[in-house]
Amino acid sequence: MKRALFRGVVGLALAAGVVSVQASERDARDVTLAVTMTNDAAANAIRVYDTATHQLLQTSSTRGKGGVSGNARGIKADGTGEWLAAVNNGSGTVAVFSHRGDRLVFEQVVTTTSAPVSIDFGNDHMYVAGSMTVDSFPIRHGRVGARDGTTFLELADGSVPPAGSTAQVGVLTARSLLVTLKTDPSPGTVDIVRLDEDGAVRNVAPRAVSAPDGTLTPFGFSVYADGTAVITLAHSAQDGLFRGGKFTDVIAAGQSAPCWMTSIGKYVFTANTGSGTISRLLGSGNNIFVDDPVAARITTGGSPSDIDADASVLGVLDRVAGEAHLSLFTYNAFGELAASGSPIAIGAAGANGIAIVRAADHDDR
Repeated sequence: MKRALFRGVVGLALAAGVVSVQASERDARDVTLAVTMTNDAAANAIRVYDTATHQLLQTSSTRGKGGVSGNARGIKADGTGEWLAAVNNGSGTVAVFSHRGDRLVFEQVVTTTSAPVSIDFGNDHMYVAGSMTVDSFPIRHGRVGARDGTTFLELADGSVPPAGSTAQVGVLTARSLLVTLKTDPSPGTVDIVRLDEDGAVRNVAPRAVSAPDGTLTPFGFSVYADGTAVITLAHSAQDGLFRGGKFTDVIAAGQSAPCWMTSIGKYVFTANTGSGTISRLLGSGNNIFVDDPVAARITTGGSPSDIDADASVLGVLDRVAGEAHLSLFTYNAFGELAASGSPIAIGAAGANGIAIVRAADHDDR
């Protein structure tokens, strides 16, 4: 009788252990991550946080040098939860990570044709805008392949972009990308980069569109599903609607220096560097509206920079007094933000970029 009871207790204990392991594994797969990079000029690294607990889960080398500035999307997740990439501006490479459970696994570095600044994913490709060029890399069989397209960036007057002008690259449609170029005191340029039928960058000059007269510094942007983009005009404190290859509407932002941008469904959010706030916008076919000029405030007193949102979490990076912070918010179906705990001190004064990484669709890839 005692022996049978002992076997029963052991069986229950083992079963409980199995359940515990399974729950742990399930929890790891369900974790939403916030990822930034230290941007260290000598040894760049990514830092990975659990958005629910704010715990630092991982610090991993990017196998290169940082040093990028004046950019958006220097670190980018692919939207499926499978991939993340970070620019090694000082090394001329991009580090690629896969997402497994609650960790990011280094996979490879790819070399770019000019110092990389900004990344986007789409059309089964990774796109990288650099100081002078934009490159495309196909994603096939669980790996980022060799570069399959490149073109040179160009200003609206036909000249070569000066150093530091490249801001952001983003997929516009299946056949085009946008790259924003800031060139104060001139308005700045939006390059429409053409893609071939496979999604590779075509080796032809982009269509270079000037920002409207009276505006300055096209910078961060988000793209709606129909190919309409909402673009910040940072140094004139404006936001613009870009549709059909031109700006169709420009409005006052109501906040100082709207620079970085992300979207949640129909809502678009800007990080306003000068005001220390986040605004909520709405775009229609031909117009753009400020739905809430102060949807949230950055409580550290720092200047917000890159911003990203996914899986009911919005993250904003800021810098102040030699420290960088990550502020996290939750959001609902109405685009209303609520602070999620206290800001996280990153411990890297030059930290650059933020990516919210949803639970991977294929953890067993």
